[in-house]
This record gives sequence, structure tokens and C-alpha cells, in this order.
Amino acid sequence: MSRSAGIDIGSRTVKLAVLAGGKVERAVVRDATHDSMAVCRELLETVVADRIVATGYGRHLFSRHLPCEVITEIRAVALGARFLRPACRAVLDVGGQDTKAVAIDSDGSVRKFEMNDRCAAGTGRFLEVMAVALGYTMEEFVAAASGAPSTRKLNSMCTVFAESEVISAVARGVPRDELAFAIHRAIADRSAAMLRRVPLADEVVFCGGGAKNDCLRELVAAAIGRPLHRAADPQVVAAVGCALHALNGA
Repeated sequence: MSRSAGIDIGSRTVKLAVLAGGKVERAVVRDATHDSMAVCRELLETVVADRIVATGYGRHLFSRHLPCEVITEIRAVALGARFLRPACRAVLDVGGQDTKAVAIDSDGSVRKFEMNDRCAAGTGRFLEVMAVALGYTMEEFVAAASGAPSTRKLNSMCTVFAESEVISAVARGVPRDELAFAIHRAIADRSAAMLRRVPLADEVVFCGGGAKNDCLRELVAAAIGRPLHRAADPQVVAAVGCALHALNGA
């Protein structure tokens, strides 16, 4: 049986996926830590694969340690999303350090994409910083936003200025849950705008660590006026795409 592996070395996590017999045989997510290559080696110790393909921020470093092909994150999420949900024609990927909106054809090829990778605004890291500024854990942050009034807006999407704005608002007595909602809505609006700049058709799939945030998912879906389908294991979609690329020898 042909077996392939894909590894996605991101800024926050390392994801591994193994495909065998046309199915995902194994999927693992680990914190990247200060030494992502050590995490990669540990994950691959028990993996037997005919071919491996890498993506993510650390893909070129990884390829220097282990000869393998590398592909872009855009290509990886397009392949992975279509494999996991064949009706998918657009993908929103909210990761630790960037956000991607990708339109894909029926064969999984990329039609058009938008990427926010020059600023942390609208990414997982932005959410983490804002949660800390409000004194929440991430779980508390999402829960607070989900149940808050929807009247307040965040003026700045720059991480530094937004954090300062939030801290000042708390000092003025603005309820933390209202600020949590305002932050989520600002990210949702930005993500929806990116999606609208690529062709939206058929099924839109939400992946990356940000897809685990139910409040963000609901707000983006409302903003684009259509369902946002979350991949079953949203963090490993790009890794699955790499494994598929490896399996097909594309």
C-alpha cells in the first residue's frame, strides 16, 4: 500500500498527516516550541512513508535537514480542503501568523488567493494578544465574545494600537465581553473582505487554528452570507494537502 506523509511547520504548531489507502491514517498537531526541527524529528520517528512533502514557515529549513519536496501553504490548503470536502471551492485559513483566502477549481488548483502576512492583525496571534490584554484564557475569550452585545467596534487592527485601545477601554469601564466581541467582529470583517475578493462559489471551508473559534466562524459566515464549513480537523488541512501532493507525485 502506498503511504505518503505531509508536514506543515507553522509559526505556532507543527502538523503531520499520513495518507494510506486513500484515507488519512494519522494526523498529529504539536506545539512548535523553540526548536521546531526537533519536534519534526520526533513526529517522524515512527512514520514509514514512500514520500514526504513539507509546507509552512519552516519548510525550507526542514528540507535542509531531510531531502524532500516543498510546496506553498496556498497550494497545500487548496489540495487538503478539496480532499477533505470535495465540494469545496473556497478556503479561509486563519493561522498563527497569517490569514489566507483561496479560491480553487474542481481539480484543486488555485484560481486566486489573498494573503495577509505582513501584519499579525486578524491572525491567531492577534487573538492571543487581545485575550491576554483582557485577562482571559482563549476559551474564556471566545465564550465572552459569543454572549456579548454587538454594539461596539474596534477602531484599530494594528496589534500594538489595538492592545492599547483595549487596555484604555477597560480602564474606562467598558465591559470586557463587549470588547471581546468587537475584536472578533473586526477579524471576521477583515476575513470576509478577503474572501469576497476571491470568487466565492459552492462550499467555503474554514481551516487553520482560527477555525476552532466558533464565534469567529459564525461572524464570518454572517458577513459573507453563506455557511462556513469547518474541516473535521482544521489544523491539519495543509499537512493533508502535502501528503496528497506526495501521494500523487504532483
